[in-house]
Amino acid sequence: QMIVKGHDFPKVTLVGALAADLSLFASDYRCGEQTFALLTQAAGRSGRGRLQGDVVIQTYQPDHYCIQAAAKQDYEAFYEEEIRYRTMMGYPPAENLLAVFISSADEALLETGCRYLKEYMIKAKKDIEASVIGPASPGSEKINDVYRKVIYVKTADYHDLVVLKDRTEKYIEINSGFDKMRIQFDFKPM
Repeated sequence: QMIVKGHDFPKVTLVGALAADLSLFASDYRCGEQTFALLTQAAGRSGRGRLQGDVVIQTYQPDHYCIQAAAKQDYEAFYEEEIRYRTMMGYPPAENLLAVFISSADEALLETGCRYLKEYMIKAKKDIEASVIGPASPGSEKINDVYRKVIYVKTADYHDLVVLKDRTEKYIEINSGFDKMRIQFDFKPM
């Protein structure tokens, strides 16, 4: 990642991406996009001067559309597959997404708080067509002795996400059990 961030190495003629597909298994719906971007940027470091460049991609998933499109530098093919996947799964830009990040130094309190929060959100969406997913790991479950979880809400209507967030914030405010937790709302609109 450090190499691909815009550095110009004119005498580089070979770039190798080892285990290039590891980022495809991250717990983020954008992992294909991030992998594609990283591989195409890495490939762009080779052969920038007068010398011809080569790129070698080592992968356990050679047939994955992200790896195939990156190897061919085919942005349109990648976009077509990625938008098809996101539409099928209901991820942005096909639908709106709200990520509710919850963290606490007390793991048991976090588990209980997440369970209550999810149950409330399911009840609070009574007049809203939305999916509540989780709690799940946001990638790293523990950082600096703080445990972390995330709950996702997906819906086609952005306004519905705002309404559900407002209802959830009120629920958090009146329940003192959430005082020892940090809760953040992150909108990912279409």
